[in-house]
Amino acid sequence: MKKLTIAAVVAAMSLVGCKTTTSYIDAADTTTNVVAALSYADFSKAANEMADDIISNKLMTHPQADVGGRYIIYVSGIENDTMQRLDTDQLTKSLRVKLLQSGKFLVTTAFGEDDATKKMRDLKNSKMVKQASVKGDNQVLAPDFSLSGKILQRDSTLDNGDTRIEYYFQMSLTNIENGLAYWEGERVVGKVADGSSVSW
Repeated sequence: MKKLTIAAVVAAMSLVGCKTTTSYIDAADTTTNVVAALSYADFSKAANEMADDIISNKLMTHPQADVGGRYIIYVSGIENDTMQRLDTDQLTKSLRVKLLQSGKFLVTTAFGEDDATKKMRDLKNSKMVKQASVKGDNQVLAPDFSLSGKILQRDSTLDNGDTRIEYYFQMSLTNIENGLAYWEGERVVGKVADGSSVSW
């Protein structure tokens, strides 16, 4: 009986010894810890490359840039046409951060994403709020451009049974005044995974 108990303890200890410990990884690393699904590294790479394209586009230089002129961009929804439940805000947030940090653009959040701008104006008739501190009408700036897009997924089976997975990040930047696209970009993230693995 003692031998059986000792064997059980040794077996349990060996299982504990094989357990993976929690550790930090470089979330932006695209060479290790690759998964079939879209990862932070995929979003970050696509967003950074497309933001760099927009920043370097000569059409996107404000005519009064030398005195601080900057175009205002409204980021509309990104359509998810993949098999995964994605938070597409991860892509748009990365794009917005890089565009803002470039110093060439302003991003408006007053239309849809953050309704505080409108809500604070509703305080005009509040007896609780000092009326002189309430922001006035005719002050919010309308955007010059709208940034929209979608993420698509296409899977195909290879001859050896593996699955080729392609994710397409497609974005358009439209001049709201004339409806013309001043920039369009596409980035493709391709992966090959075992046929039994899933990408959602």
